[in-house]
Amino acid sequence: MHLSSYIYLDISRLIARAGFVVPTGIDRVEFEYADYLLRNAAQRLTFVAITPLGSIVILPFAEAEQFVRQTEKIWQGHHGLCRDIRRAARRMVQKAMLGRQITPVAARACRKSVYLLLSHHHLNRSGSIMRFMRRHGAEFVPMVHDLIPIEYPEYARPREPARHEARMNTVLELARGVIVPSQAVADSLARYGMRRRADLPVRVVPHGVVKATPAAGDFSVPECAYFVCLGTIEPRKNHLLLLNMWRDMVENPGAAPVPQLVLVGRRGWENENILDMIERCPALQGTVRECNSLSDPEVTTLLRGARGLLFPSFTEGYGLPLAEALTLDVACVCSDIPVFHEVAGDAAIFVDPLDGPGWRGAITKLMVGEIAAHRPGARIASAALFTWPTQVGDGLAFLEEL
Repeated sequence: MHLSSYIYLDISRLIARAGFVVPTGIDRVEFEYADYLLRNAAQRLTFVAITPLGSIVILPFAEAEQFVRQTEKIWQGHHGLCRDIRRAARRMVQKAMLGRQITPVAARACRKSVYLLLSHHHLNRSGSIMRFMRRHGAEFVPMVHDLIPIEYPEYARPREPARHEARMNTVLELARGVIVPSQAVADSLARYGMRRRADLPVRVVPHGVVKATPAAGDFSVPECAYFVCLGTIEPRKNHLLLLNMWRDMVENPGAAPVPQLVLVGRRGWENENILDMIERCPALQGTVRECNSLSDPEVTTLLRGARGLLFPSFTEGYGLPLAEALTLDVACVCSDIPVFHEVAGDAAIFVDPLDGPGWRGAITKLMVGEIAAHRPGARIASAALFTWPTQVGDGLAFLEEL
């Protein structure tokens, strides 16, 4: 798309997670905007990041571009780059701190400039954001991924609700407009800011899905039937429901063999009881498999061979694993919550996240017959599935409309 605005794209989140081999959904969003802008509007792009001292600085462009490309390679399985990219990220930020913070000539020639922050990384640092805006004459447009720590504080770390309120207050105070991934988040933000900023422009831009590339080489999936649960291991994702169900299946087996459960995702927080079950429950040993360092192609291969994706979260801002699995025509059983209906349409099986028998019944049905018989097929047309270039283009079009 044609941009008339100059974009200061903040990649602080990617820098903070330099060398992590498995991206989170928010990591993916920040990368996809960086990738799109590098390919389509590099002449109107400057990368920025926050420093340990709290100032937002302009990064050397060539080094930032290389950092983005190396990040992509790591996610594709080139894990030998992890140590190098961490060092490169530190050097890049240090170099930026010592450099002169001059507004780019190209930015001065544009109709307007936008500071685009696509993560919650330092959204609570309103002073830092305001100083950058004033220095470079930029308007502020953030992406709000969810208000879960405010609406469901029981699923957050103890200090996180107050931190998230500070983030949302920054949005209400400084933002020219806001991008959100779902109508569910738009509604949450509207409720939170109803009295302070009822006229805040908000654009719903659902996340895209990465083009699937199967793993090459010696990566192999389990030979027996298996299900995949994809997401950070934390209480909100409701792993305990699945683990208790699998223990019961092992201890009280039916006629059919017990499938494996493959947990894909890094370990999060407040999850001691979940990890205790994974590591110490005798019934789950050899039946539940934890994978926290798979590349994107390996996850694609794993999903394609699965009986189904299991996604029992209590609450989500979007649900990228659901969109990714549906794009691969994989059967999905997910929580009966509004945002998942928004994403999946009629293409998934919906079960209340507290309904253990309902989940057991859905899993049992997916074990009958061939995998192909349970694929969503034509029902996928009802789902809201998009490519990343289309969605990034929609987000950038919103900046032009403001």
